[in-house]
Amino acid sequence: MTTKAIIDYVKSHDSGKVKIAYADMDGILRGKYISTDKFLSAIDGGSTFCDVIFGWDANDVAYDNVEYTGWHTGYPDTPARLDLTTFRKIPWENNVPFFLGEIMDRNGQPSPVCPRQLVKKVVKDSISAGYVPFFSQEFEWFNFAETPQTARAKNYKNLEPLTPGMFGYSILRSTLQNPFFTDLFDLLKKFDVPLEGLHTETGPGVLEAAIVYSEAVEAADRAALFKTAVKEIAYKHGIMATFMAKISSDLPGCGGHVHQSLWDKSKKKNVFHDEKDKLKMSETMRQYIAGQLHCLPYILPMFAPTINSYKRLVEGAWAPTTLTWGVDNRTVALRVLSGGNKSCRLETRVIGADANPYLAIAAALGSGLYGIKNKLKLKQPATVGNGYLDFSNGTLPRTLEEATVSMKKSVEAKEIFGEQFVEHFTQTREWEWKQHLKAVTDWEYKRYFEII
Repeated sequence: MTTKAIIDYVKSHDSGKVKIAYADMDGILRGKYISTDKFLSAIDGGSTFCDVIFGWDANDVAYDNVEYTGWHTGYPDTPARLDLTTFRKIPWENNVPFFLGEIMDRNGQPSPVCPRQLVKKVVKDSISAGYVPFFSQEFEWFNFAETPQTARAKNYKNLEPLTPGMFGYSILRSTLQNPFFTDLFDLLKKFDVPLEGLHTETGPGVLEAAIVYSEAVEAADRAALFKTAVKEIAYKHGIMATFMAKISSDLPGCGGHVHQSLWDKSKKKNVFHDEKDKLKMSETMRQYIAGQLHCLPYILPMFAPTINSYKRLVEGAWAPTTLTWGVDNRTVALRVLSGGNKSCRLETRVIGADANPYLAIAAALGSGLYGIKNKLKLKQPATVGNGYLDFSNGTLPRTLEEATVSMKKSVEAKEIFGEQFVEHFTQTREWEWKQHLKAVTDWEYKRYFEII
């Protein structure tokens, strides 16, 4: 739609309001409703938003260790910009107009700590290097026949899964819950977050969806909107959806795998594909993979940002733990799907469903471009067979603390994402680790209460 058509729609909507949102460090959309007049004023004269969204954690507890904002700054409003190209109508809210925004600095430049601005920076680097990045993200998530009130009343224990048992790719289960399935597929399409596929995955009440691929910034927007939209649609059906990476040691974790390819500026040639190569992989693709393998230990918090993330990244649990790549191998960190020119791509399988899509996509692209820029050679062979047991090239950090220390010291991370982003983001992950150290868990009670 043209800018005029978008503004005309906003003016004509009978609600007299607009919904806006910004992504915080954890990928949570923080926003509000504003009046049509306020929106039109923001488009003409600029806008602001409280910078606390980068100064607190997922539970609204203020960081005490970051420089960007805090009690020492008074949590002021900071310049912000609503992006008209993100315009959508929310079909489950009477088609209320919706826009995503991004945070600026005091000089009107992109804020170095804003996740959406980070994706745009890395995409700009890619285009400057001659590549148009196309991405998509797929998600696995659990669904429960609960409400926020009932889940909290049960202390998040013994929740009722939407469907019982382990039933991946089930036609029966999709029929049993057809109203929810239908709404997910149809309403997300109307919300401009189209799906390629939707099916049950192994685990009670688990679904998996693949979002249609698009250019990288749009892909990140779609992925961030997908997670919130799924939760909102689920509410309409008396369902709670969670994108936690691991809800139980007895069940598989939830991935947020990212598929990616680079195209020439004409968007007609996939530069990852080489028909003459034995594996159909170009040298550019090999360099891109080498870059990701090299950088994985330094960027892991952007793929696995929570304490819970590392409960998923354990051997033999359908999540990679080793620095490996392979051709159509689901046990490795990086899965190559080299098929034809249109479909040739890389799937980064380390990423969890709990990751901030903006940071996950920025990290995947940025680390791949690092390999191309430095002409890194893909020296290690493709893993054939069980990648969980291939330790020949090392393993991923095993805890958020270990991963954060690695990222904080990394020259590569600072080069790719900028020192200010790395400093702020790693400070937020240090905070996350310290919060978990204070908690006394059920595991500790069961293990120590009687016997110690």
